Amino acid sequence: MNTGPEPQTSAGAPESAEALRPHAEDAFAGELAALAAQDDRPRPARWKLSPWAVATYLLGGTLPDGTVITPKYVGPRRIVEVAVTTLATDRALLLLGVPGTAKTWVSEHLAAAVSGDSTLLVQGTAGTPEEAIRYGWNYARLLAHGPSREALVPSPVMRAMAEGMTARVEELTRIPADVQDTLITILSEKTLPIPELGEEVQAVRGFNLIATANDRDRGVNDLSSALRRRFNTVVLPLPESAEAEVDIVSRRVDQIGRSLDLPAAPDGIDEIRRVVTVFRELRDGVTVDGRTKLKSPSGTLSTAEAISVVTNGLALAAHFGDGVLRPGDVAAGILGAVVRDPAADRVIWQEYLETVVRERDGWTDFYRACREVTA
Repeated sequence: MNTGPEPQTSAGAPESAEALRPHAEDAFAGELAALAAQDDRPRPARWKLSPWAVATYLLGGTLPDGTVITPKYVGPRRIVEVAVTTLATDRALLLLGVPGTAKTWVSEHLAAAVSGDSTLLVQGTAGTPEEAIRYGWNYARLLAHGPSREALVPSPVMRAMAEGMTARVEELTRIPADVQDTLITILSEKTLPIPELGEEVQAVRGFNLIATANDRDRGVNDLSSALRRRFNTVVLPLPESAEAEVDIVSRRVDQIGRSLDLPAAPDGIDEIRRVVTVFRELRDGVTVDGRTKLKSPSGTLSTAEAISVVTNGLALAAHFGDGVLRPGDVAAGILGAVVRDPAADRVIWQEYLETVVRERDGWTDFYRACREVTA
């Protein structure tokens, strides 16, 4: 029976609609609430959790009441502790690393745990304007009534300053240098001048900023020395071991898979381990046993790309197979990740197939699947 129009949210979507990719504070609301309830340690001004609880949320653990906090980041504990401690000071945090080292992921979860809101985000691109960091104007109101607070459109950074929240700037080195430098006064003086109104916004306690930058982008828009001094830089490394990387890929694929109703990742753990092995060997330029030197392709072959390859493979297995991840499901994804330069990378990949994969025990099916998609 039709009972009338379906209830709508403010965005116009049905209330029952599930977000494809919920924000961290929504996806892990239960864990954040459990931590807050049992967190009796001192909290900096306007923080939702203490620094200890923020680190526990990122790294995982078991609370006194038995609540299990899942790891969001698998890596050296000290890195997370330094990042969290930086946010508790008046110094901004710069997460630096090669592509696929979870910079954005860590940034989002830090903001969610500290402020309960990870959405105060500026996405850096070559076209990011100054207004994205400072403020813009509602031009209809500006033309009708002139400059006023009502006509001003605050940026995510401006909102974070006024509300004592954590702002995020993704891909800082993609932003033009003159726009980057609008952050200098914000980070050093903790104020944002509004000369059109003869006013300024002063940051309240709790405000800080997390930026991410790509190691591979050095030379695109390098940070000025003045801006770099305003950040405490934390370098996020690639996973130290193959097992750690397998663990990361398995966890993320499982999370993504559940949201897409795909088979559980552990059913394909052998293929996950194989994908990780291929990526690590080509990335490092040497086989696992150290006996064979390899040429590295032009791509980064990051952990994030491994997650993408396996997730796509699971989708293939679910929709066009028997639901079990097999070599044929990941072969095309690996080829696409490795061969970015059709000429040079294809030669490197074929050489790797014939000299390493073909000779490896238990990899016959994988070799055949890769040969089939490479041909």
